[in-house]
Amino acid sequence: MSVCPATTEEAEAQTQTSVARFLYGPANDPVHFFIPSRWSAMAPALLGLAGLLGLMSRTVPDAISISCLAVAIMICLCAPLLARIEGTLHHRDWRRYPLMALAIALPMALFGFATARWMSRFHSVGWDMTVQIYVVLFLVAIALLELRLTSIVAATLAIWSGLSIVGASPTSLLLLCAGICLGMFLIVRHDRRAEQQSERSAEREREQRRAEELLNEYEETGQGWFWETDRRGQITYVSACIAQLLGKESQELEGRPFTSLFALEARGQESERTLPFHLSTRSSFHELSVRAATDESNERWWSISGRPILDQFDNFMGFRGSGTDLTETRRSQQHVTQLARFDSLTKLANRFQMSEWLEKILNAPRLESRACAVFLLDLDRFKQVNDTMGHPAGDALLKQVAERLSSTVGDMGRVGRLGGDEFQVVLPGHLQREGLAQLAQRIIENLSQPYSIEGARVVIGASVGISLCPDDGVCSEEIIRNADLALYAAKGGGRGRHHFYDEDLHSDAKERQQLEEDLRDAIANGALELHYQPQVRTTAEKITGFEALLRWKHPEHGYISPAKFVPVAEDTGLVGQIGEWALRTACRDLANWPESVRVAVNVSPLQFASPALPAIVTSAIAAAGVSPSRIELEITESVFLGDDKGTEAMFAALKGIGVRLALDDFGTGYSSLGYLKKAPFDKIKIDQSFVRGATIEGSRNGAIIASIVSLAEALGMETTAEGVETLDELDLVRMLGCSHVQGYIYEKALTVEAASLRLAEGLTAIARGPRSARAPRQTMLRKVALEHGNHVYNGTIRNISQSGALIEGLWNVPPGTEFGVHLAEGYIVMATSRWCKEDRMGVQFAQPLELDGTGAVLFTPPRSKRERGEQAGLRKTG
Repeated sequence: MSVCPATTEEAEAQTQTSVARFLYGPANDPVHFFIPSRWSAMAPALLGLAGLLGLMSRTVPDAISISCLAVAIMICLCAPLLARIEGTLHHRDWRRYPLMALAIALPMALFGFATARWMSRFHSVGWDMTVQIYVVLFLVAIALLELRLTSIVAATLAIWSGLSIVGASPTSLLLLCAGICLGMFLIVRHDRRAEQQSERSAEREREQRRAEELLNEYEETGQGWFWETDRRGQITYVSACIAQLLGKESQELEGRPFTSLFALEARGQESERTLPFHLSTRSSFHELSVRAATDESNERWWSISGRPILDQFDNFMGFRGSGTDLTETRRSQQHVTQLARFDSLTKLANRFQMSEWLEKILNAPRLESRACAVFLLDLDRFKQVNDTMGHPAGDALLKQVAERLSSTVGDMGRVGRLGGDEFQVVLPGHLQREGLAQLAQRIIENLSQPYSIEGARVVIGASVGISLCPDDGVCSEEIIRNADLALYAAKGGGRGRHHFYDEDLHSDAKERQQLEEDLRDAIANGALELHYQPQVRTTAEKITGFEALLRWKHPEHGYISPAKFVPVAEDTGLVGQIGEWALRTACRDLANWPESVRVAVNVSPLQFASPALPAIVTSAIAAAGVSPSRIELEITESVFLGDDKGTEAMFAALKGIGVRLALDDFGTGYSSLGYLKKAPFDKIKIDQSFVRGATIEGSRNGAIIASIVSLAEALGMETTAEGVETLDELDLVRMLGCSHVQGYIYEKALTVEAASLRLAEGLTAIARGPRSARAPRQTMLRKVALEHGNHVYNGTIRNISQSGALIEGLWNVPPGTEFGVHLAEGYIVMATSRWCKEDRMGVQFAQPLELDGTGAVLFTPPRSKRERGEQAGLRKTG
């Protein structure tokens, strides 16, 4: 057992003291020293034995015997001085032997000579009494000399030597010589054993001293310490460093319960119950983690081990053990845990921990405890922040998003970051969809509020997908997948909204996956087609070119709308491959048409961003052998959202080839008009959304078309009005000055064979179609009430448009009859019957109905201008 750790100076002082005691102190070691300090006790023993011999023999020794006895006693009294002198000598020094002969052998020889001379003068005294005195003397000498065999042999031989001098005879001398030889043999043998024992003792001493130094240094580092208790569990020893750490002295801790060193009630301490258990059951324990009884500012953790101490009779004496510091190790483990379970940027739970927590909910013992809701969130327009302001700004934005999201969710659930700009919320328990919808809306609103990043105002949005357990799945993979499908639907619906999962989303995803596989097969098998829609000059009504439109005839579903498969091609990266094929095919078909005819090919933003586009265009033109000026590349406004320098370089490269450039879908993108100052466009295409409804009274589309035409003329560009289907629309765009028209009013898209036959007939185009367009109708079965005067009639709407409806249920209604149609609770629309046949009649609404974002009629009361203005302001702020 180690003693209380000493400082380095204390250890050196203890070592020097030990050496000094070994060199100069009393010779108490029976192995290394011949003369014991207590040999001085032989003086009174000699005096007492001589007196006893005189009393028993009733005689008095002569002067010589008295002198010998006196000298022997005086030498014995000098034993402490002689022992100190011997202590100054090395245990291998030869001078120790003469000193031993002087201190031990000479007094014994003088006593033997004196008593033998004394007893030889009186023949009436028997030698048996003298022998008994000698035996007692031997016993006293053995007791005083302890295990010093060399000194005992010397004392024995000295007594018999003194005796032999008095009664010398050949036999006694012979026996004395034999005794001396035997004594020398024993002395030599003993010296060898003493030497070996001395070396072993020195080695043990060195090892012990080294062990003590190592233990002292180990304790001084504070990484390890030792302790001991009695049978009652009270401290009998503890390292000084522990007492210092606890702000006490070692003496203060002694006698206190061992458990008082620890804060066993600390949360997260796995040894709160096991340590008292081991102490009470007197069983060994190993590396139990406990927290030290320190304050919160100096939190320390230890790993302790201990075993019970038993005496030779197996009686329990207490505990003895050691401890090591776990503080840094525990902090490292906490740091590793933080990295493994938490997002390093936002400090939210990471994907692993969120998955673990969701699994814990889904594997709850009780079925009713397995209900939960999962939100998947994706930030809208976050990539633009990264691209324009840099990744540090994006990281700062993510931190603020995490704070807002955590504060919005609060204690309702757990928030985590899955990676990038994707977050997850898990809400345990049965929750109503209305409440979840409200929470999702609050999340979207809070995350859409402006942020301050590096002094700049940043506005983003969020989309939320929601799935429920057990309604939408019972395993984590299924729930996460369904939430992801709901998120995809929310983003596809216009972003900035939430969407609950339903079965249709899964079927849509499977359909999309199948569509992707079929599209890959179509590309590989050459199943894609190009159809060509004529572009007609309005003034001459001559065909000047065609727009190449992509078509796909599915082997099972027939022709599939490009609006359905082109987004799939863009998401999967197939649009580049398709675009190159379309460009080469269009150039090859153009080579067979008249020189005055051009062909327009759409270029996707992904194609435009590819540095290889100029080389592809050049290769396609060269392979077909056509003039570059006959190729027109239609580009949308979205290409201006990227790198300005890269965009300008691409425009310059394409114009260097000699192709024409057209700005497609003008007015429907996100860019400003600033790019028209630098972009070298030859034509602006007016989107059909402006043409549609332009002839309706009160429509502003005509003014927009006129403005675009004026802008194009000022910039020296042509204009093409897309989607013209009626004669009224044709007259309008011609009147407003559009240079070209494209739409069903002249021709639908033609196959390459039909287009070639059409060109063979000549370039003259004739407009054919209805005079005006009827508002689009949607079919339905909706019960409504019709109020006329004091009567209310029940009817059913069969189809409805923005301007009128077909209603059945009323018979023989005269034209011109006015009704109040109850479309919804609190929403009445005035309508006038225009015709009636049996139980069906057509009505015209007094005011056009409002439409939603998809063009469907809204069955809700129209909002006031103030409400629309407020919502527009909110949308602009968000």
